[in-house]
Amino acid sequence: MKKNEYGFVEDPRYKQCNREALYGVGLGILNLVIWFVFGYGLGSKPVESYTYILGFPAWFFFSCILNAIFIIMMTFFVVDKKMVDMPLERMDEVQAEEYVKNLTNDLNNSSDSINSRHEHNRKNGGAK
Repeated sequence: MKKNEYGFVEDPRYKQCNREALYGVGLGILNLVIWFVFGYGLGSKPVESYTYILGFPAWFFFSCILNAIFIIMMTFFVVDKKMVDMPLERMDEVQAEEYVKNLTNDLNNSSDSINSRHEHNRKNGGAK
Protein backbone atom coordinates (compact mmCIF):
# COMPACT_ATOMS: atom_id res chain seq x y z
CA MET A 1 0.00 0.00 0.00
CA LYS A 2 1.25 3.47 -0.82
CA LYS A 3 1.74 5.94 2.00
CA ASN A 4 1.24 9.65 1.48
CA GLU A 5 3.82 12.27 2.44
CA TYR A 6 2.70 12.12 6.08
CA GLY A 7 3.09 8.34 6.31
CA PHE A 8 -0.68 7.80 6.23
CA VAL A 9 -2.13 4.85 4.34
CA GLU A 10 -5.51 5.80 2.90
CA ASP A 11 -8.23 3.26 3.58
CA PRO A 12 -8.95 1.49 0.28
CA ARG A 13 -12.67 1.58 1.04
CA TYR A 14 -12.78 5.38 0.64
CA LYS A 15 -12.91 5.19 -3.16
CA GLN A 16 -15.88 2.81 -3.05
CA CYS A 17 -17.62 4.90 -0.38
CA ASN A 18 -17.17 8.06 -2.47
CA ARG A 19 -18.50 6.25 -5.55
CA GLU A 20 -21.56 5.03 -3.62
CA ALA A 21 -22.18 8.53 -2.26
CA LEU A 22 -22.13 9.86 -5.83
CA TYR A 23 -24.69 7.19 -6.83
CA GLY A 24 -26.97 8.53 -4.09
CA VAL A 25 -26.48 12.14 -5.14
CA GLY A 26 -27.09 11.18 -8.78
CA LEU A 27 -30.34 9.43 -7.89
CA GLY A 28 -31.45 12.45 -5.88
CA ILE A 29 -30.69 14.84 -8.75
CA LEU A 30 -32.42 12.52 -11.23
CA ASN A 31 -35.48 12.46 -8.96
CA LEU A 32 -35.62 16.27 -8.79
CA VAL A 33 -35.09 16.69 -12.54
CA ILE A 34 -37.88 14.24 -13.41
CA TRP A 35 -40.18 15.81 -10.82
CA PHE A 36 -39.43 19.30 -12.12
CA VAL A 37 -39.86 18.41 -15.81
CA PHE A 38 -43.22 16.69 -15.34
CA GLY A 39 -44.47 18.93 -12.53
CA TYR A 40 -43.76 22.21 -14.26
CA GLY A 41 -43.85 20.95 -17.85
CA LEU A 42 -47.31 19.39 -17.70
CA GLY A 43 -48.59 21.38 -14.74
CA SER A 44 -48.09 24.83 -16.21
CA LYS A 45 -51.14 24.53 -18.49
CA PRO A 46 -54.54 25.94 -17.58
CA VAL A 47 -56.47 23.62 -15.27
CA GLU A 48 -59.20 23.18 -17.87
CA SER A 49 -56.76 21.49 -20.25
CA TYR A 50 -55.39 18.94 -17.76
CA THR A 51 -55.63 15.29 -18.62
CA TYR A 52 -56.25 12.83 -15.80
CA ILE A 53 -54.75 9.41 -15.11
CA LEU A 54 -56.43 7.31 -12.40
CA GLY A 55 -58.13 10.46 -11.15
CA PHE A 56 -54.87 12.42 -10.79
CA PRO A 57 -53.75 15.23 -13.07
CA ALA A 58 -51.17 13.82 -15.50
CA TRP A 59 -48.43 16.11 -14.18
CA PHE A 60 -48.97 14.83 -10.63
CA PHE A 61 -49.24 11.19 -11.71
CA PHE A 62 -45.98 11.29 -13.68
CA SER A 63 -43.95 13.55 -11.37
CA CYS A 64 -45.02 12.11 -8.02
CA ILE A 65 -46.37 8.59 -8.47
CA LEU A 66 -44.50 7.09 -11.45
CA ASN A 67 -41.34 8.99 -10.62
CA ALA A 68 -41.37 7.61 -7.07
CA ILE A 69 -41.81 4.06 -8.36
CA PHE A 70 -39.01 4.58 -10.91
CA ILE A 71 -36.58 6.03 -8.36
CA ILE A 72 -37.31 3.23 -5.89
CA MET A 73 -36.60 0.64 -8.60
CA MET A 74 -33.40 2.47 -9.59
CA THR A 75 -32.33 2.55 -5.94
CA PHE A 76 -32.81 -1.21 -5.64
CA PHE A 77 -30.80 -1.67 -8.85
CA VAL A 78 -27.95 0.55 -7.67
CA VAL A 79 -27.79 -1.12 -4.26
CA ASP A 80 -27.87 -4.60 -5.80
CA LYS A 81 -25.46 -4.06 -8.71
CA LYS A 82 -23.20 -1.14 -7.83
CA MET A 83 -22.70 -1.14 -4.05
CA VAL A 84 -20.24 -3.41 -2.30
CA ASP A 85 -20.66 -5.14 1.04
CA MET A 86 -17.54 -4.29 3.02
CA PRO A 87 -16.34 -4.59 6.61
CA LEU A 88 -16.55 -1.40 8.64
CA GLU A 89 -13.93 -2.25 11.26
CA ARG A 90 -10.56 -0.50 11.35
CA MET A 91 -7.97 -2.06 9.02
CA ASP A 92 -4.22 -2.17 9.42
CA GLU A 93 -1.93 -2.06 6.39
CA VAL A 94 -1.85 -5.85 5.90
CA GLN A 95 -5.64 -6.14 6.07
CA ALA A 96 -5.99 -3.24 3.61
CA GLU A 97 -3.66 -4.96 1.12
CA GLU A 98 -5.63 -8.21 1.49
CA TYR A 99 -8.92 -6.34 1.03
CA VAL A 100 -7.69 -4.71 -2.20
CA LYS A 101 -6.38 -8.07 -3.48
CA ASN A 102 -9.70 -9.81 -2.72
CA LEU A 103 -11.68 -6.97 -4.29
CA THR A 104 -9.56 -7.17 -7.44
CA ASN A 105 -10.02 -10.96 -7.58
CA ASP A 106 -13.79 -10.59 -7.08
CA LEU A 107 -13.98 -8.05 -9.91
CA ASN A 108 -11.93 -10.29 -12.21
CA ASN A 109 -14.03 -13.34 -11.32
CA SER A 110 -17.30 -11.49 -11.91
CA SER A 111 -16.13 -10.26 -15.32
CA ASP A 112 -14.91 -13.80 -16.15
CA SER A 113 -18.27 -15.27 -15.15
CA ILE A 114 -20.10 -12.65 -17.23
CA ASN A 115 -17.87 -13.41 -20.23
CA SER A 116 -18.33 -17.17 -19.82
CA ARG A 117 -22.10 -16.69 -19.50
CA HIS A 118 -22.14 -14.67 -22.75
CA GLU A 119 -20.02 -17.34 -24.45
CA HIS A 120 -22.38 -20.06 -23.18
CA ASN A 121 -25.40 -18.11 -24.46
CA ARG A 122 -23.78 -17.64 -27.86
CA LYS A 123 -23.03 -21.35 -28.19
CA ASN A 124 -26.49 -22.43 -27.04
CA GLY A 125 -28.54 -19.94 -29.03
CA GLY A 126 -29.51 -17.43 -26.32
CA ALA A 127 -30.17 -17.11 -22.60
CA LYS A 128 -32.22 -19.81 -20.95
